[in-house]
Amino acid sequence: MKHGKKYNAAVAKYDLSKKYDVASACKMVQDMKFAKFDETIEAHLVLRLEKNATVRDTLVFPNQFRGEKKVLVFCKGDKVKEALDAGAAYAGEEYIEKVKGGWLDFDVAVATPDMMKDVGRLGMVLGRKGLMPNPKTGTVTPDVANAVAELKKGRTEYRADKAGIVHIAVGKCSMDADKVVANVNTLLSEVGKKKPVGAANFIQSVSVSSSMGPGVWVDYKEGE
Repeated sequence: MKHGKKYNAAVAKYDLSKKYDVASACKMVQDMKFAKFDETIEAHLVLRLEKNATVRDTLVFPNQFRGEKKVLVFCKGDKVKEALDAGAAYAGEEYIEKVKGGWLDFDVAVATPDMMKDVGRLGMVLGRKGLMPNPKTGTVTPDVANAVAELKKGRTEYRADKAGIVHIAVGKCSMDADKVVANVNTLLSEVGKKKPVGAANFIQSVSVSSSMGPGVWVDYKEGE
């Protein structure tokens, strides 16, 4: 693959065939930034998974870097006030029809268990956008207040793709390097908890990169 002069100049700054500790790798990524916009810093974890297995969960990074999420809660009765008081942008059962009609002015959806029979019919709309509430990610729950509070703090979903790789944003190039490092370490800790009992080398490799820049290998060992 051919790269531009700015990319090649960034690559020339360091020996990218080596692995570096998390702090060094993150600082290198920030130093190699060359785009005019504030690039997102991404982490890429290659996992050792059994055939047809996957990893999917949520986490809250200690240092946020995205705008506050607009939360929709599918619920009824007293749960409507509970959700709105917790900071939800929208709450109620009437939003099922609105979404069915194509309305999608929200970032994440939560549903109480009793609403899932009706919300499930929105699969063609919400599923394609990755917005379908799911108990595995804590977005199908009777505790809507806690779910909304965590989502507004920046609770983020991560999942391994078919190749067993987790791709996730961990910060911005404009952030203090120590904050990006803390976010990467939180990610490694949370994903590491998904290691199957008795498995070895669950997290096979880790790298970080900016949106436009080259990747840097992280010297990661299980148990650190």
